[in-house]
Parts: sequence; structure tokens; C-alpha cells
Amino acid sequence: MIRFGHLDIDFDDRVLTPRTWTVRQSAWAVKLSADLPDGPMLELCSGAGQIGLLAAALTGRSLVCVDADPVACAFARANAERAGLAHLVEVRQGSMEHALDPDERFCLVIADPPWVPTAQVERYPEDPRTAIDGGADGMLVAERCLATTAQHLSSDGSAILQLGTTGQADRLPKLVEDSDLTIEEVRDSPGEGVLVHLAREPEPSMSAPAGGYWTI
Repeated sequence: MIRFGHLDIDFDDRVLTPRTWTVRQSAWAVKLSADLPDGPMLELCSGAGQIGLLAAALTGRSLVCVDADPVACAFARANAERAGLAHLVEVRQGSMEHALDPDERFCLVIADPPWVPTAQVERYPEDPRTAIDGGADGMLVAERCLATTAQHLSSDGSAILQLGTTGQADRLPKLVEDSDLTIEEVRDSPGEGVLVHLAREPEPSMSAPAGGYWTI
């Protein structure tokens, strides 16, 4: 068990050990939540659930956690129960493409996909490979998270995506150019990953021309 914020998070060696520095992702989500419309949150690649659970505890918003690993999902459910959050949290086991109904919308999406390039996973023998292997460039699952976010983020909603390097973050403008997601801010903490705030462009006003811009 590990202390994550004010929560006790249980896990074992079958799932990724929670990194306490990812509290930063929960904290940023909480800060953004204050200016978002009412609605539920979604956590993709939730693992033992710590990032989303801390955000739910601090905002009071309902949360849907999605992970492909049944063991991780079992820990997420148990951790939600331990934290007294079971009434706010639904954990779904399965691929993100199939775990959500097409018409479901979330005002805030948290995504912590595997982002270690396949050639580098041997550097982390203590971690389950499926929990860290992000494909050849580390972006394979992150791209799926972006596609899922584009489909399920509500109007005026926000997302916080975790990546491994600024080089990976530099690829995002190209990856989102066919969506209405904008890159609002990139925060790099060397040795502790990169966090990216994305938002959905508001629907254009009838009294103003449609348009937008990308920022990074």
C-alpha cells in the first residue's frame, strides 16, 4: 500500500506501482474542474485508480475508470471502496474503444497511458510490461487516448494527458489537427513525465465566424 495524496492505495506486483509524483496530474485536474460545467470525469488507463480517485475525492465529481487489465480494475474498485468513494466511482474493465457508450460525454478526462518505448521497457524490470509498453515510439496507447478523448469530451471540457518526454508532446499538434481539441499547456518536470492540458473548442457562436488556433 502507498500513500497518494490523502488516500491509501493498494496494489501488488501485477500492476504498475503508483508513482507519487503523479499527484500533480490529480491536482491539475482538480484546479481545472473548478471552471468546468457539471458532469462526470473519465480516467483512461486507470491502473489501480489513484489519479482519478484523488481527483474525485477532491472535487466530488463522479468518475468512470477504464482499464484493460482485470487485476488493475479489481484494485481500483477496492481502492475506491477504501476511500469511501464507491458511490462516485464506476470501474469498467475492457478496451477504451468498447468500454464506453458512443453517446457518453465527460467534462474532464484524465489519461495516463503506457509511454515507455518498447526498446526501453527492459530498463524497468519491476513493472509489468503491459503497464508501461507504449509501442515503438511510446505513443501507441496515447494516440488511442486522444481518439477516445476527442469522441467523449464534452463541449468546453478539458483533458490532462500524461506522456514521457517533450519529444512525445511535440507530436501532439499533428495528432489532434483533425479534431476540435486544442493544446492549452504543456508542463515538463524532468524525471517525472510531461503533462498536457487539452480542451475542446466551444461550439462557434451564431453571431461570430467559426475559427480557432492551436497553442502549446
